Amino acid sequence: MNKKIIIIGSGFSSLAASCYLAKEGHEVHIYEKNNQIGGRARQLQRDGFTFDIGPTWYWMPDVFERFFADFNKKPSDYYHLIKLNPAYNVYFGESDYISIADSLERICEAFEAEEKGSAKKLRSFIGKAEENYDIAIKDLVYNPGVSPLELVTPKTVTKLGAFFSNIKRDVRKEFKNKRLVQILEFPVLFLGAKPSDTPAFYNFMNYADFGLGTWHPENGMYSVIEGIAALARELGVHIHTNAAAEKILVEKGTANGIEVNGTVINADIVLSGADYHHSESLLEEKDRAYSEKYWKTRTFAPSSLLFYVGFDKKLEHVAHHTLFFDVDFEEHAQAIYDDPRWPEEPLFYASFPSKTDASAAPEGKEAGIFLIPLAPGLEDTPQMRERYFDIIMTRFERITNQRVKNNVIFKESFCVNDFTEQYNSYKGNAYGMANTLLQTAFLRPKLKSKKVNNLYFTGQLTVPGPGVPPSLISGKLVAQLIQKHL
Repeated sequence: MNKKIIIIGSGFSSLAASCYLAKEGHEVHIYEKNNQIGGRARQLQRDGFTFDIGPTWYWMPDVFERFFADFNKKPSDYYHLIKLNPAYNVYFGESDYISIADSLERICEAFEAEEKGSAKKLRSFIGKAEENYDIAIKDLVYNPGVSPLELVTPKTVTKLGAFFSNIKRDVRKEFKNKRLVQILEFPVLFLGAKPSDTPAFYNFMNYADFGLGTWHPENGMYSVIEGIAALARELGVHIHTNAAAEKILVEKGTANGIEVNGTVINADIVLSGADYHHSESLLEEKDRAYSEKYWKTRTFAPSSLLFYVGFDKKLEHVAHHTLFFDVDFEEHAQAIYDDPRWPEEPLFYASFPSKTDASAAPEGKEAGIFLIPLAPGLEDTPQMRERYFDIIMTRFERITNQRVKNNVIFKESFCVNDFTEQYNSYKGNAYGMANTLLQTAFLRPKLKSKKVNNLYFTGQLTVPGPGVPPSLISGKLVAQLIQKHL
C-alpha cells in the first residue's frame, strides 16, 4: 500500500532515499531549509566563478554506478566524469612534492623513486586493501546496522585482526619513509578519525584511492546532486526549498508529520536526512533515543575552515587537488582530537577545479578552494578566519614558489558557525561521526528510531558513515528498512 513519506533535508542520503521510495510508488516530499538543494554539497557562484561548497573528491565510482543501475540508469545519463591525472600532488616543503598519478603502476614508480623496495610492498598492501574493499562493498556496507551478526560472514571472519589493529600500525609496519606513510594514511582522514583510531580494515580506502582513481564531475560535485535530483523528480519526488522543519509531530508514539514554517504537514512516514542530533531536537525529550550525554561522548569528525577564492591569473605548480603536508601531522591531529584548539601550524588542502574544468572560472583566472581541518565546536570569529587565511597564503606562496596574495579578486569563508547555522550540524562538524572501532556498523546511531514508530534517519551520523558514497548507501539502506516495515 502506497504511503505519503516526508524527508527532511536534501543532501546525498535524502535524495538517494527519495529515489528508492518513489520507485516503490510512494508519494515522497523533500523539505529543505536552505534555498538551494544539496545539503552540505551545495554550490557557490560569484563573478563567473563556481565552487563546490562541500565535497570536492569523487571517489568510489562503482558506488555511484550501482546507485544509478538500481534505476536502470548510468551516471553518464546525468553528468560527465573526467579521471584526474595526477590524482593529486602532496607537498612536503618548498618546491618538494610527490605526484600521485592515475594508475597503480605509475604510483609504484613514484614510491620506488622515494624509497627503494617500496613498490613491491605497495603492490602487496593495495592487494590486501582491494580484498577489504571487495568485502566492504559486497558484504558489509549495504547492511542496515541493526545487528552485530551483520559483521560475521565467512570472509569477514578471516579479517577479524584487521578490525582490532589500526591503520597507523599496519602502514608503518610496511613503510618506514615518513612521506610515503603520510600519503598512505591520508585517505582514512575522509572517515573522520586519526589513523591510530581507525581500524586497519578501512585500508580499503587506499584501494579506492590508488586502485579506482580520483575523478572530477564536469561542472563540479554539484552536478551529481543535480543529477540525482533530476532522477528523483523523474520518479515523482516533490522537492520544497526554503522549508525548514521546526518540529517532528508524534501522536501516541508514532510520527505522523512535521511542522514547516509554522504549517503542519501530515504524513505516514517521517525520514530525516538532517543532522541526527538536530533531528532528535525536533522531538520532545521523551521521544529522543539518544541523550545529550551520548552525543558529548561520541568521536566526531573534524569541522573545517574553508575559503573560496577567485584569482585573477592562472596559478603554477599546483594540481587540481593539492595537499600541503609540510608541517607536523601529529601536532595538528592533537589540536583536532586530543586537545581541541586552533592549530598553530595547520596542514591544509587546496583544490583548483579550473585546472580541469573551464566552467569553474573565467578564462585566464583560477578558482581555489582551501580547507583546514579543525576540531568541532571551536570559537569561530572573523578575526580568526583572517589570521588563518594569511597563514596559509603565506605558506602557499613560499611552498609553490609564486606570489598570489595580490591576485585575489575575492574570497568567501565557511567555518564552524556556518556549519551550525546552515546545516544544524552538531558542534559545527563537517563530516558527521568518525568511523572508529566503537562507532562502526551496528554501533552507530540507528536508521530506525528506537522510541518512535514510523520515524527514520539517514546520513553521515548513521550507517555506514561519513563521505559521499556512504551517504548514497545510507539512503538505500533506510529506504529498504522503510519498505520492509510497510
